[in-house]
Amino acid sequence: MQYNIVGDTLPAVICTLNPKESMITQNGGMAWMTPNMKMDTTTNGGIGKAFGRAFTGEKMFQNIYTAQGGSGMIAFASSLPGCIRAFPISPGRDMIVQKKGFLASETTVTLSVFLQKKLGAGFFGGDGFIMQRLSGSGVAFVEFDGYVVEYELQPGQQLVVDTGYIAAMDATCQMDIQSVPGIKNALFGGEGLFNTLVTGPGKVYLQTMPINQLAGSIRPYIPTSS
Repeated sequence: MQYNIVGDTLPAVICTLNPKESMITQNGGMAWMTPNMKMDTTTNGGIGKAFGRAFTGEKMFQNIYTAQGGSGMIAFASSLPGCIRAFPISPGRDMIVQKKGFLASETTVTLSVFLQKKLGAGFFGGDGFIMQRLSGSGVAFVEFDGYVVEYELQPGQQLVVDTGYIAAMDATCQMDIQSVPGIKNALFGGEGLFNTLVTGPGKVYLQTMPINQLAGSIRPYIPTSS
């Protein structure tokens, strides 16, 4: 499989597949393709895994597209303004990504639910409690909100992040919550009561415009029905 990511704020990834090569995407993720791409809708692992994917914000069923009778082309487009990143997944190099971040991948990549083990991250970490784990072997495409900034954390090195800005991280990273210091800061600072604390080693991928921030910014300009 070869791919090319095109576009700036509304990108798409165009994949060229060899004969009989397949890709998998969330239900409804395909944007355009050549006529020889055969679609097969599946639970991809049984009803248990289907419910697990639904828990992460994805649809229960996935579509597998296979090139028939020669090479084929298929494109997957982002659902919101942002960017698409390609991640090579291999045994021992899993990725943890935000809910609904998965766009498409080779069929040898497995998408499953990732739950934070620490109760603090679960109750106060927002969407960080329920994330997606990408494992197996192959290339996976993930969509992010806005621009992506990368940080390589060394063992024990930490980064404080506002809730919702963590787009992805290596599975070697740990995530917990940290309260905003000072009652005045917490109540009037506009940053909420808690931040997310990420601890290395591993890479962290931060997005500049989480969808909840975007929604809050445009909400005052949406006319209300009378």
